[in-house]
Parts: sequence; structure tokens; C-alpha cells
Amino acid sequence: MHKFQRGISLEGVAIAAFFLIIFSLLGMKLIPPYMENKNIQNVFTILANDPELQQSPINEINRAFNKRASIDNINAIRSNDIDISKEGGSLYISAEYEVRIPLFSNISFLLEFSPSSE
Repeated sequence: MHKFQRGISLEGVAIAAFFLIIFSLLGMKLIPPYMENKNIQNVFTILANDPELQQSPINEINRAFNKRASIDNINAIRSNDIDISKEGGSLYISAEYEVRIPLFSNISFLLEFSPSSE
């Protein structure tokens, strides 16, 4: 009576390890920009809901953003990159920016973000 071998072959293990490594490397490169975008969006929401900034001039709002960006280690945008508007007595803050992530050689990812206070 013949026993059939079951399980994964060495080639199967190598292919699975290859894909696991590739996805892990992509995750390590792509997760930080998304986390920074979430931080930016949180700062925009905090600033837009701050009652002291509702009637403040734009340069004061920019200064407040720079302080929060410094604390939260935000490097993707600066205060001159954000759009500030006051609509109906409420503050609205938004921005549009891109992050280019090099993978290898001349291949890179381009991520586009549009965080806002809404």
C-alpha cells in the first residue's frame, strides 16, 4: 500500500515566504504616511472645534497648527499648505498633499491625501 505525501513542498514554502516578505515590506512603507494623514486630520478637527480659534485671525490659526504639528511630529505639510476658511461662523481647515514613497530603482508609490476638519 502506497502512502501519499501530504503537505506543502519546499518550493511552496519559498513562494509563501517571498509573498509574505513583499507584503510586509509594502506595509512597513505604506502605513506611516496613512498614520500621519490621520494625525493631520485629527489636528484639523481639534483646531476647527477650538472655541478660542473661532474668531482668531488666520495667522493665529497657522501658529496653532505649527505648534500642534511640532508636537505630533507632522512633517508632510506646513502651515502655508493648509486652506483656512470661515463659513457660517465655523472654522473649516483642509489641505491637499502628495507623498512619494520610493520602492526600488525608479519605482515608487504616489499617495494623494486630502485631510479636512469635517
